[in-house]
Amino acid sequence: MIKKEKFEEYLEKLKPEVDEIIEKYLPKEATKEWLEFTFGKPRYAYSFEAADRALIKPIWDFIGRGGKRWRPILFLLITEAVGGNLEKARDIVVVPELIHNGTIIIDDIEDEGELRRGKPVLHKIFGIDIALNAGNFMYFFPLLALIKNKDKFKTEILIRAYEAYVQEMINLGFGQGTDIYWHKGKAQEISEEEYLQMCAYKTGCLSRMSAKLAVILSGASKELAEAAGKVAEAMGVGFQIQDDILDITLTGEEREKFGKVFGNDIKEGKRTLMVIHTLKQATPDDKKRLVEILNKHTDDSEEKREAIEIIQKYGSVEYAQKVAQKIMQEAWQEADGLLTASPAKERLREFVNYLIERKV
Repeated sequence: MIKKEKFEEYLEKLKPEVDEIIEKYLPKEATKEWLEFTFGKPRYAYSFEAADRALIKPIWDFIGRGGKRWRPILFLLITEAVGGNLEKARDIVVVPELIHNGTIIIDDIEDEGELRRGKPVLHKIFGIDIALNAGNFMYFFPLLALIKNKDKFKTEILIRAYEAYVQEMINLGFGQGTDIYWHKGKAQEISEEEYLQMCAYKTGCLSRMSAKLAVILSGASKELAEAAGKVAEAMGVGFQIQDDILDITLTGEEREKFGKVFGNDIKEGKRTLMVIHTLKQATPDDKKRLVEILNKHTDDSEEKREAIEIIQKYGSVEYAQKVAQKIMQEAWQEADGLLTASPAKERLREFVNYLIERKV
């Protein structure tokens, strides 16, 4: 059994393995071999400089900043837990991880972000055009891992894998679109159920994709793939709620590790679960003031603190923590019934606990 405090060490141990697989598909400089491996032989001639400066360098600048790599690690854990062949499926970890990083690059453009993982957002360094193109490239490029390994899997399994990818990418667009619409102050009222559904698509879909691909490529049933996907989706939702909590509660050194500007969600006007709860509980004056600050997209630290104080006044942080814990606990109960006892199952349980209790 892995102790809770040791699970982060377990994640750190697996990160280099994930990065090594990423580098197998995306080296740190363009070569003739990589260009032809990825794009095929050119009809005319490839620009090595463009490949380096427009794709490889920006993407590795971003990936190299860190990140938890928990979605590919979830893929590996579930593959092992359902009795899949890790060696055969290992390369597929690039799919959820590169897509995830691509979504963040584009999300930072949409949200006019400033910091990500302790550095300026990618478009502030390389320009919006380069960052946008790199993010879009990362939505599709990792499918190369499936294409290059297609001989390892039956045709019907590959079809199921591609279908899972396509459906989750469709869901992702709806989830992100909903979040954008809300933080522009367009919605008059948002229910908790609508918020959780947004999270299920914006954040939950890539963990759901990881789980479903792990089960599908292991040759397990459609029923198990759907059930595992629901568990992983719940983990993603719980992760998002915890992320929102950390955005307004971390200070000092922990804030630096988090790698985002203090109160960034306030600046973006995001309707988090804490905000939704506060707006239901608050007095008319507090409600009016919180909405006013959110809709201003303010960068003023005093106004951010004022908004956070209103949220804390109504116990909304504690409420969100309880919701996240409940979602995660229910997710584990589902997984517990699906999986037979094994070291991988035990690590998966510790994973759920880690996502609930993480501080960065």
